[in-house]
Amino acid sequence: MALTADVKEELAAVEIGKTTVRAAELSALLRFSGGLHIISGRIAVESELDSPQIARRVRKDLAELYGVRSEVSVISGSNLRNTSTYLVRVIDGGETLARQTGLLDARRRPVRGLPNRLTTGSREELAAVWRGAFLAHGSLTDPGRSAALEITCPGNESAMALVGAAGRLKISAKAREVRGVHRVVIRDGEAIGAMLKFMGAERSLGTWEELRQRREVRATANRLVNFDDANLRRSAQAAVAACSRVERALELLGEDVPEHLRYAGELRLRFRDSSLDELGHHADPPMTKDAVAGRIRRLLAMADKHAADNGLPGTDHGLPDDLD
Repeated sequence: MALTADVKEELAAVEIGKTTVRAAELSALLRFSGGLHIISGRIAVESELDSPQIARRVRKDLAELYGVRSEVSVISGSNLRNTSTYLVRVIDGGETLARQTGLLDARRRPVRGLPNRLTTGSREELAAVWRGAFLAHGSLTDPGRSAALEITCPGNESAMALVGAAGRLKISAKAREVRGVHRVVIRDGEAIGAMLKFMGAERSLGTWEELRQRREVRATANRLVNFDDANLRRSAQAAVAACSRVERALELLGEDVPEHLRYAGELRLRFRDSSLDELGHHADPPMTKDAVAGRIRRLLAMADKHAADNGLPGTDHGLPDDLD
């Protein structure tokens, strides 16, 4: 929770110059933090927020962008939720605001997802959509096996719109439903870092990356401590041998190596600890495990034939006796 609060605090202080970007953030924030209500026969827009900083940001944008007055009330914590929440409400001009921000369509029908103009906007507007959604209902967990940047969504349509916006930013996000709650999740560490940067959480990104590196170092140390495990030792030896042979193959063939085989070899060297299946996922475009293995086999065979024809040591030259 500390990480999430830090990210939200930083995002709530992001300065935005463009009106369209501010509007995109506010529209997403209203969509993901509340909704429409009928109060005394009038349509009201409500937004339930985690902190007074976010509430102030919303009220400021409402006044400066749309010229509407809003009121805020504090909902004290309960047994289920220890922290207070801040309810921003617009009653006067609520229907007009709902139309302007995409909560209502031209026929006064509630919009279930996000307006098309938001999900097809500029990169700045797409990042603003994610920033607004995160401020409304986002969370970031510590880096590790279960690391995730997650947004809780009001419905499937808004979740898919958020996935589409991430896709236009070249970031892979997935929508899932658990016990009737729709969520959009980013799990890949690099993708989480990229989204934090897009949203404007540079300081939080630095903290998250530092934690991530610390976890990786600790995990590596733990693997070394437990290196007596036979399967792990064999896997590590095989990886060392494979990388050594690939390096020798590329050295032997020089400029004569076919490009697709060179790519497979360089992929093996770039991700030394990855399995063949993981290498396939790292490839662009992705390849199957068998395709990667086949290319590396052909690379080594070609290099060994070249070495034999020229009286040179093969790709297994220099390997220790216990590696093969």
